Amino acid sequence: MNDRVLPADQWRALEGAHAERADALTAGRRHRAARGETHPVDDFLFTYYSYKPGLLRRWHPGAGVVLADAPERRGWRGYTADSGAADGVRVDAPTIAREKDALLRGISLLLRSTAQRTAQFGCFGLHEWAMVYRSPDPRHTVPLRLGAAGTDAVVEKHDLRCTHFDAFRFFTPDAVPRNSTSLDRASQHAREQPGCLHAGMDLYKWAMKLGPLVPGDLLLDAFTLARDIRELDMRASPYDLRAWGYEPVEIETAAGKSAYGRAQRAFTERSGPIRARLRGIADDALATLHVETAATPVA
Repeated sequence: MNDRVLPADQWRALEGAHAERADALTAGRRHRAARGETHPVDDFLFTYYSYKPGLLRRWHPGAGVVLADAPERRGWRGYTADSGAADGVRVDAPTIAREKDALLRGISLLLRSTAQRTAQFGCFGLHEWAMVYRSPDPRHTVPLRLGAAGTDAVVEKHDLRCTHFDAFRFFTPDAVPRNSTSLDRASQHAREQPGCLHAGMDLYKWAMKLGPLVPGDLLLDAFTLARDIRELDMRASPYDLRAWGYEPVEIETAAGKSAYGRAQRAFTERSGPIRARLRGIADDALATLHVETAATPVA
């Protein structure tokens, strides 16, 4: 199948619209960084994942698209010249797949395993509470809404059902044995499930790691999803963020649990198509390796 060719006026318009959308999404972070200020909710995606706003601004068409009249991109990592259009370039999926074979296979396995598992909705965001359980040193410089004793009491009245290792690894020592399952990195693909908010948030990370293979719209969709999830994550946390304009989701109450569950289900629905597209991108890139192998003469 031939790659689709985008004339310069078309792809530059897409590039410009992407940059505008990215700038709007990162304006707060960029302005705060210039003033040396921080935000307990919005800055998480830039500190925990360590991807700078400039990376979100860089538009890629994804694999299977030739950009006509794009000589400036010939030096970009992950691109190669294409003789089918004047000064044409395209994302070099076979080379990316060869260089990142293990990474692509790992992403594909995790996303496929997660999608195939039944979503669970009974955790109520208690991972954030477990991270400060019986600890004199909370992770964030924001006051605890119920105080230390009240926070500990909420943890002790609930079952911890976290399925996400990268949340579990921050549990306090006293909280670790309270979780229904002991988690580790090696078994992450066997535990991850689509109802987990952090599994949905991590789709932004996988989109970044797939690099130029991911079209710009999908990258920003994954980032927006992660940002929205993080807001719920912190509103349902033990921290009091009302001074920052966030009303709490009081998961220690029946009404709060109901509200959290509704939002969790909505995020699970939003995550599904993004997860499927990212997995398809990884699998398509890996498939180019089989094509190359089949085309190589046997000595």
